[in-house]
Amino acid sequence: MQFVCDAPHGTWFRMDTEAEAIQESQLMSHAVEKYYRQAYENAVKAYVPPASSRPFEQKIGLKSHVQRVMPLFLTLRDNEGKGLATAMLPPGAKEDKTFRPIIVGPSNADPYQLYADSIRALGKHYGLVLDPVRCFPYRR
Repeated sequence: MQFVCDAPHGTWFRMDTEAEAIQESQLMSHAVEKYYRQAYENAVKAYVPPASSRPFEQKIGLKSHVQRVMPLFLTLRDNEGKGLATAMLPPGAKEDKTFRPIIVGPSNADPYQLYADSIRALGKHYGLVLDPVRCFPYRR
């Protein structure tokens, strides 16, 4: 995981591997690993390798392509490593009206009740407005 920013209730980290997404799903009792896997597979399918007759050169640029086009998957952890919230933001954390950011707590609970200021800190870091109406999919 990569450090993203500090927040009032802990620290935001970016998940970089499927293993981290699996760990997040287990820790938080939700399905982020499924969405991570789908996004990764879609990014790999969209990759156009450089023109070359050498097979080992076909994957040059794949990793950077995947990082560029895949949504950002993030986790908010407290100082003891406890998972507080999980976020999926648009690729490159750039505003995209066709992409709906998702932020959930453990077992898909509403993280805004306890961690709204930490979610605002993440939004401020990336220059995004992460309001609960748009980002929490299970609002009643």
